[in-house]
Amino acid sequence: DGMNVLFIVVDDLRPVLGCYGDKLVKSPNIDQLASQSIVFSNAYAQQAVCAPSRVSFLTGRRPDTTRLYDFYSYWRVHAGNYSTMPQYFKENGYMTLSVGKVFHPGVSSNHSDDYPYSWSIPPFHPSAEKYENDKTCRGKDGKLYANLVCPVDVTEMPGGTLPDIQSTEEAIRLLSIMKSNRQKFFLAVGYHKPHIPLRYPQEFLKLYPLENITLAPDPWVPKKLPPVAYNPWTDIRQRDDVAALNVSFPYGPLPDDFQRQIRQSYYAAVSYLDVQVGLLLNALDNVGLSNNTIVVFTADHGWSLGEHGEWAKYSNFDVATRVPLMFYVPGMTTFPVSQGARVFPYLDPFSHIGGSAPQGQSKKVVELVSLFPTLAELVGLQVPPVCPEASFGVVLCTEGTSIVHYFNVSEEKVEEGKERCDDSDRCFNEEPVAFSQYPRPADTPQWNSDKPKLKDIRIMGYSMRTIDYRYTVWVQFDPNNFSANFEDVHAGELYMMETDPNQDHNIYNSTSHGWFFKKILG
Repeated sequence: DGMNVLFIVVDDLRPVLGCYGDKLVKSPNIDQLASQSIVFSNAYAQQAVCAPSRVSFLTGRRPDTTRLYDFYSYWRVHAGNYSTMPQYFKENGYMTLSVGKVFHPGVSSNHSDDYPYSWSIPPFHPSAEKYENDKTCRGKDGKLYANLVCPVDVTEMPGGTLPDIQSTEEAIRLLSIMKSNRQKFFLAVGYHKPHIPLRYPQEFLKLYPLENITLAPDPWVPKKLPPVAYNPWTDIRQRDDVAALNVSFPYGPLPDDFQRQIRQSYYAAVSYLDVQVGLLLNALDNVGLSNNTIVVFTADHGWSLGEHGEWAKYSNFDVATRVPLMFYVPGMTTFPVSQGARVFPYLDPFSHIGGSAPQGQSKKVVELVSLFPTLAELVGLQVPPVCPEASFGVVLCTEGTSIVHYFNVSEEKVEEGKERCDDSDRCFNEEPVAFSQYPRPADTPQWNSDKPKLKDIRIMGYSMRTIDYRYTVWVQFDPNNFSANFEDVHAGELYMMETDPNQDHNIYNSTSHGWFFKKILG
């Protein structure tokens, strides 16, 4: 009675996946999930940093409403006592379970991952997590370092394991308990990789010979990029291997060979992640629950791999804000499988050849803030109402909208850009837009530009992505009353996707953009 939910959220994963057209990556298990899912090719996070993004999509509210732009406040105390997606499922009879990094741990989730509000039992964190930034990377000299690029022998790691391996084991254990309990569940599994340090079992390097690794297509800082928009990747500079390179702050490029190593390790970490996802989905098959469990797969934001001379997230570009997003809904995105048939047999990335195309693909622009209402609709719960303009006192509402109406991808080859209107509710005059934002402490790159604390924020970059363009304005921001002053514009960016898909040529200053401005204010 009612579907279960398996919600998989990955840390810092941009859509470098076979199902998104990446030719280099080996991601057979995620691609297999995509082959049974509706895949959104234009999905965007609300802020390209962990805690604000996660609190945003788990509450269904934007960062200006959660008032979290850093890591140091708990929204229930700081903004409003908002219900979360898992809390709503829990209040509607689901057993809610959290494994790994779902909420960002620490102050932003009250040092408890929002337990007991959101979860039926205390969340699980892998014991190996505490060694993430330790000196566990063996250098060429045989000594141990805290490096960015960190392929390891897992048997030499503390406890002989890695956090994501532990999370998979725990999630599989919980699935078998859920099977015997016969209770509806909402199981959230948060994977760490490919978050830095890029620490993963060293055998995954074999999948990516260095000679096959290219640089980013645009590894330079664009000429017309406003300095406020640049992310100076401070956290990466602090890793031992990067610090040894003495790269000048803020714009000095990393050496080409090291850029290739970072890209190689990011890909290797993605394949290691793919194995974890494969084992987890295979376990869903093993306990016989693939036929009545919705699987959602997404990430909290993307990650720059040298594009625009940037690394890490911390920006409003597509490489930082765009995420994979797919929904497997038995009987909706795929035909129900006969009892006992396998939907997700495990695929070994070292031997599996050939890709699998997505079951359905939507190019509609969507936002992670829409996850909450979408999942509520998919399982048949009442969809939370849309929030009023000021919703600080409203416990249950959402600033996203359900995207279930995009699931029917047969769209009968509707003329480009024209919506087919079956009924007035589904008739959208406005093209879909995704909003993201990023705070900065100053107009030029500072040591804290990537992660300014609330009190240091002086400028907010509000960014709007449609299918045709990305438009960003950097405006004066007052952290004392959380207000943006759109009369005081410090800089702007405008990129047209058709002619400039990598967002390298900012035409803001050569365009009349009153129309965009009205829309962003609207």
